[in-house]
Amino acid sequence: MENPKRKIDPIDASLAKPAKVRNVPGIRYTAAEIYEIFRRFSIQRPEPKGELEHVNPFTLLVAVVLSAQATDVGVNKATRALFKAADTPEKMLAMGEAKVGDYIRTIGLWRNKAKNVIALSEALIDQYGSVVPPDRDELVKLPGVGRKTANVVLSMAFGQSTMAVDTHIFRIGNRLGLAPGKTPEEVEARLMKIVPSEYLYHAHHWLILHGRYICKARKPDCPACVIADICKAAEKTSEIPAPLVPLPPQVF
Repeated sequence: MENPKRKIDPIDASLAKPAKVRNVPGIRYTAAEIYEIFRRFSIQRPEPKGELEHVNPFTLLVAVVLSAQATDVGVNKATRALFKAADTPEKMLAMGEAKVGDYIRTIGLWRNKAKNVIALSEALIDQYGSVVPPDRDELVKLPGVGRKTANVVLSMAFGQSTMAVDTHIFRIGNRLGLAPGKTPEEVEARLMKIVPSEYLYHAHHWLILHGRYICKARKPDCPACVIADICKAAEKTSEIPAPLVPLPPQVF
């Protein structure tokens, strides 16, 4: 006798809001399916948080610069002491490159990152009155700051709806066929087109956390996935979605 499968309710096409969600060429999902994906993410994690510890926009900017090719956990271990000693551009610049390096030497590429932290601190003082600019074009002018870093800062520090495409989002966009692209910029552009406006602010956090903890690079945890029935990834191992319940608050 076959094991009974849990009944999956079909996606209600009325969930899609035509004025806010469009069918985009090259995307493997209908507008209704995309809406349902992010609706479920919003129930699972109503208030997702970035995992980098910081106390102000400046320390957030430094933390994101340090997180390139490093884990958030590793960055947090190094920056707890660093930010107690230097939480402004002036204090960081006064500390100097060698001393900053002493704090962050457990992080990959720490020498170059220490140089960038000092250089961006000096640039903030000289060009922006020690204030982190809430503008992507200005942020990417700072040493060590790329588009992804700028998008994270704009979202977390200034409440702007951005899509910071890291390795997790790039993988998910292509693996699921949700926003395929050859570059992070292509994936970002497609996600910005298809994510429903009411879910856009939290969308990059939902996707990052989904990629980090569920849709992992080596072995996706499909039985724990709340969108398993919608997912169109070739390698998925389950058609039955995990129970849609709010997860406990994140603990860092």
